[in-house]
Amino acid sequence: MPKMKTHSGAKKRFKVTGSGKLMHRQANLGHLNAHKSSRRLRRLKGLEEMAPADVKQAKKLLGKHQGR
Repeated sequence: MPKMKTHSGAKKRFKVTGSGKLMHRQANLGHLNAHKSSRRLRRLKGLEEMAPADVKQAKKLLGKHQGR
């Protein structure tokens, strides 16, 4: 059976930490930032841990499944 390919879109958007948590960029920083407050922009910078409801599907896309 051929190897499973990692989903190209997912690998660009999600990072797996050493302990197995999934991290992602926060929303609302892509454009139209001039009118947003500096405080809001600082808060949105950096990575955020993925919501538990989304982790299972994201791990499947990345090929990081639990055991065999």
